[in-house]
Amino acid sequence: MSGPVPSPLSLARSFLFVPGHRPERFAKALACGADAVIVDLEDAVPLDAKAAARDALVAAWPALDAAQRARLLVRINPAGTPWHLADLAAVAHLPGLGAVMLPKAESVQQIGAVWRSTQRPVLPLIESAEGVGQMDATARAQGVLRLGLGHIDLQADLGLSCGPDEAELAPIRVALVVASRRAGLPAPVDGVTAATTDADVLATDAQRSRRFGFGAKLCIHPAQVAGVHQALAPTEAECAWAERVLAAEVQAQGGAFSVDGKMVDPPVWLLARKILQWHER
Repeated sequence: MSGPVPSPLSLARSFLFVPGHRPERFAKALACGADAVIVDLEDAVPLDAKAAARDALVAAWPALDAAQRARLLVRINPAGTPWHLADLAAVAHLPGLGAVMLPKAESVQQIGAVWRSTQRPVLPLIESAEGVGQMDATARAQGVLRLGLGHIDLQADLGLSCGPDEAELAPIRVALVVASRRAGLPAPVDGVTAATTDADVLATDAQRSRRFGFGAKLCIHPAQVAGVHQALAPTEAECAWAERVLAAEVQAQGGAFSVDGKMVDPPVWLLARKILQWHER
């Protein structure tokens, strides 16, 4: 076990998927404004194109500069599938890769195998009942960058029939944030919004992510990136409030004080500082 892995991806807000068998889209994905891009070798790739997707990624790698490589993750196929070991072998030969995304993560042993094989930070996706049960151990596993939620697969595994607000998943979202905090990891990454053309649905989902304490969200279309960034950022009103709190803190010189008619004590002004730090990022 060890502490969190330092990486620029720790501060990323948007993680955009691009199919691994479509290498002509890699550069476009990197140029669309997403903080991070995930080359997907798993769900986005047909079964008969798995090897071709892997080869396409390896072939495209030399054309990427160091900054682009650092923003890239590769979602490999899960442990136990016929493609997993070949994916690990290929990823191990991608110098400068930002991280490896491990789907269906369910044990420290799985994460350790990815870390040892690739020597790259690992972003485990929690997508099953067993994954939820092992969340605390997963968060503390060596090599873990931050945790991610694969809520669509998780719903299927648990037999849930979620409403539009996904209230049924609230306990798991809270548990994921708590596990990340206890392990000293960056705020976790929330799941995708399947509605690629509905900005209102995306905004609602991303605002929920922020309310629950997530620091980032998975995206499946470049058009979602700007909306995610906007929803996860502090509002102008929040920033103005935080500035008033910190200004009043200086004047108060310690102890509790009042801002906008409400008492402010250390937990509140710490929140104000976090809001302004997030705004600066």
